[in-house]
Amino acid sequence: MKPADLPFAALTTARELLLLPHGIDESHIQRALADIFRHRVDYADAYFQYTRFESWSLEEGIVKSGSFGIDQGVGLRAVAGERQAFSYSDQISALALTEAASTTRAIARQGAGRVRIAPLARSAAAHDLYPHRDPLASLDSRSKIAMLEKLETLARQHDSRVTQVMASLSGEYDVVLVARSDGAMVADVRPLVRIGLTVIAEANGRREQGSSGTGGRSDYARFDDATLANIARQAVEQAIVNLDSRPAPAGPTTVVLGPGWPAVLLHEAIGHGLEGDFNRKGSSAFTGMIGERVAAPGITIVDDGTLPGRRGSLNVDDEGNPTRRTVLIEDGILRGYMQDTLNARLTKSAVTGNGRRESYAHLPMPRMTNTVMENGKDDPADIIRSVKDGLYAVNFGGGQVDITNGKFTFSTTEAYRIENGRVTYPVKGATLIGNGPDALTRVSRIGNDMALDQGIGTCGKDGQSVPVGMGQPTLLIENLTVGGTGA
Repeated sequence: MKPADLPFAALTTARELLLLPHGIDESHIQRALADIFRHRVDYADAYFQYTRFESWSLEEGIVKSGSFGIDQGVGLRAVAGERQAFSYSDQISALALTEAASTTRAIARQGAGRVRIAPLARSAAAHDLYPHRDPLASLDSRSKIAMLEKLETLARQHDSRVTQVMASLSGEYDVVLVARSDGAMVADVRPLVRIGLTVIAEANGRREQGSSGTGGRSDYARFDDATLANIARQAVEQAIVNLDSRPAPAGPTTVVLGPGWPAVLLHEAIGHGLEGDFNRKGSSAFTGMIGERVAAPGITIVDDGTLPGRRGSLNVDDEGNPTRRTVLIEDGILRGYMQDTLNARLTKSAVTGNGRRESYAHLPMPRMTNTVMENGKDDPADIIRSVKDGLYAVNFGGGQVDITNGKFTFSTTEAYRIENGRVTYPVKGATLIGNGPDALTRVSRIGNDMALDQGIGTCGKDGQSVPVGMGQPTLLIENLTVGGTGA
């Protein structure tokens, strides 16, 4: 099969898994959409999904859990003005389609105008960003367990102070089909894998934790020996570093954020505020600021769902629109927001391919894919050398953010003191406290070492979780408040 044929192959796969086994064809879908349009609505779509998933966990050399499941269903939506009517079924059949359409029609309200239902046309996905392979079938069960056992062995061999090891492996094979009232019918086949490791190290009566992992849209072949060794090294080194950590100083501090995963702060404190629904409703700190300076010069932030193989990437979003690279902030100036179909139509903006949903049982909404701050010009080593007294934050754990005002708190899992231009000793208990829009204006230096995260991120919004990616270069932020335990 030629690469150019793969997007059309997704339609064939979706038809074979989602339609044919249940006695459904395009005519059933078109009749269901037409049934919804007995009320005057603006738009309607059907979202079919088949998901096969598994997870394994190993602790102290013992398989603690192993699970496998299959989920499938269809959700039908009608949009009238700002209102959405939605119903779903975990059964795929002509009867389920008819009943879901009737329920959706019954709760729909009159819209701005009537749209004629177009005949469904099978359309190719806009991109070909990942293979159509089933990760679950790429290894047998024994090999999956052996991979986790090897990860544990590598961790214990790395340092004798490691006393406890927990490893996990998960995979998902997701096939979706979107049929819309404008006639488009698009499918996508989405593999997703993730492997993770958590270790506990002990010395002198002290216990500390370290963790690492990686993943993306592929099968389990991506977890080769070099990858496993790197995960084990990172997790163990983080735990060992924390064994020697001292209480973090508190107060206004110059903070250097490392590249890659520290962009989780960017994702939460800034990214959500750039999603279209928050801005349409006026609840974001960035509402009404397009064309204005919202960040320091040199800061460019994009959301890019087209990065090959990345965890947050999609060939099409969950409304059947092609994903794209959307410039959100350019050289400090706010240029746009992430949009799904509903919010783009209501604000007369372009659809950006950011309509995402957790499953067929959920409504789509504007969500991030891979949110990245682009490179600057500074050498990371020079950034460190420029700091007389500060904090170097390398890894983060949990955090909280208030979208309406941008206020955030984030806890570090690996951080160091900077003294006289040198990274000196690790600190524990450092929490970054600030305001996202304000922090953007306090960035004074931007490194040239942009890195993407390792492929383990999951984003929550309004009760829905979706896989995401993020990235950034080394950043210097002036006068950021650090909550700590030291003087």
